[in-house]
This record gives sequence, structure tokens and C-alpha cells, in this order.
Amino acid sequence: MKYLVHIALFSVSLIYAVTFSLVKDIMPYYLQGFGFIILRVCGATILFLIASQFGPTEKVNWKSDGGRMLLCSMLGVAANMLMFFKGLEITTPINGAVLMLATPIFVFILNVAINKQQVILSQLLGIITACIGCVVLMAGRNFSFNSATLSGDILIILNAISYAGYLVAARKLLQKYHTLTVSKYTFLFGSVLVIPFGFEELTQGKFAGMPIDIILKIVFIIVFTTFVTYLLNAWAITKAGPTIVGAYIYLQPILASIIAILLKKDDLNMQKILAILLIFAGVFITSTKSKWYKSKA
Repeated sequence: MKYLVHIALFSVSLIYAVTFSLVKDIMPYYLQGFGFIILRVCGATILFLIASQFGPTEKVNWKSDGGRMLLCSMLGVAANMLMFFKGLEITTPINGAVLMLATPIFVFILNVAINKQQVILSQLLGIITACIGCVVLMAGRNFSFNSATLSGDILIILNAISYAGYLVAARKLLQKYHTLTVSKYTFLFGSVLVIPFGFEELTQGKFAGMPIDIILKIVFIIVFTTFVTYLLNAWAITKAGPTIVGAYIYLQPILASIIAILLKKDDLNMQKILAILLIFAGVFITSTKSKWYKSKA
């Protein structure tokens, strides 16, 4: 079972890595950021509603769990996506990539503080090792934090905290309900939350005469980058916990670089090889079970 978890999380990272290049073809010419988010969230909501018909019939205890379900919708869908897209609009892509490295660290801290998760030395060392690998991978690239990018940089950091909060908050729900049930309501509420922000941009989308390849890329992002990844992440949280799920975020820049190298858009050198080895080692170490401190809670 543990191997299936790692296969699922690797698949999520691979899908996200492929998505980076697809999004550039869609935005901003055919769709603007917030308008695209409505398509993603509402499209995935429809898929979750359909898929849930084939899953277990569960009655949610809204009195005790409704608040947490809404919180997951806000953190994992609405705030997460809106702040990330708006942040990238203001700051630079490389700044966004660097700041997103903080996500697994926030997951680790929040998981220990909120869920009273035992502190595991291997997970802490693994996260640090993978983070160093990502820094090595990005070393030499043109990133700069200044007043022009400040508001965007803050939004990316808030997005990282938001997604980390979602991974941690969702765990208790996923221990009580099926992944389809949690994902269905998370996206159903999330779609209501994002519509006011992106409706105007959606109406400005250039749908008339949209090329078939752009339509297929939008469908890929709705089905795989949104529906499949959230479903796999939710399932992985129940099997491995949010810290390991968060650590796999570090694989995304590696896989994106490998794809660029295969497409001959980038070159392989010793710096990239070292970075790849460090990140893979960090993710591997994070998945081990060396206990450092056990919470009394």
C-alpha cells in the first residue's frame, strides 16, 4: 500500500510539472487567471458530483464537521487558487517558484501544532534536504524580491500557508468520510466562493474560434490537474499524512526541468544532477520513520 501512495504522489507532481507549460499556452490570451479558475473549480465540481454517485453514500454531520468542510473549501480551493494566480500576475514566475518552497515547511509546522502530530526527525531532515536541492536547482536564475513584486510575493506566501492549512485541516475529515465525499463538498463550496471573483473575466474569455489544442489543454487541467490531483492527494493524506504529501511538492521543479530537457528546451549539467539527487533523497528521507520526539497529546 505504501508504494501505491508514493506512485500516487509522484503522479500528482508529474501532472503539475506538465501543467506549467500548458497554462502558458492558455493564459492570458484565451483566458485570464480568475476566469480560468472558475472553469477549473466548477468543472472539477461536476466531475466530483458524478464520481460520488459511484462511491459510498455518506451523511455528513454538518453540525460538527460543516465548519471544517467550509474551511477546507476556503483554504484548499478558493484562497489557494485565487492568491496563487493573482500573486503570479504581480510577481515573477521565478519568485513564485522560490516562495512556494515554503509550503512543505508550513505543512510540517501546522501538522505538529494543530494535529499534535509526533515530530519525526527523518521528515524534518528530508524537508530541509529537498529544500536545499530546490535552491541549488534555481541557483543562478534571475529572481529578485523588491517593492515592485512585494504584494505578489506576499500573496504567494499566503497561498503556501493556505494550501498547507488545507492539507492539515482535511486530515480529520478524511479520517471520517470517503475522499470523494470530502472532495465533492470542498469543491462545491469552493465553486460558490470563486465565482464572484472570476465571473467577469470568464465572460471575457476568447471561446469563439478557440483552437482544439487549447480546448484539450483546458480539459486536461480540469480533469487531471484539478480533479485527479486533489483526489489522489486526499487519498494520500489518509495513508501517509499531510507532511509527506507536502514534501512531494519539491519534485515538481525537478520534473518540470526533466521535461524541459527532454524537449530540448534546457540542458542537463552537474548543478541540475546534484539538485535532482538532493530532492529525491529529501523526499525519500521524509517517507522514513525515524522518531525524534513524540507528542504527549
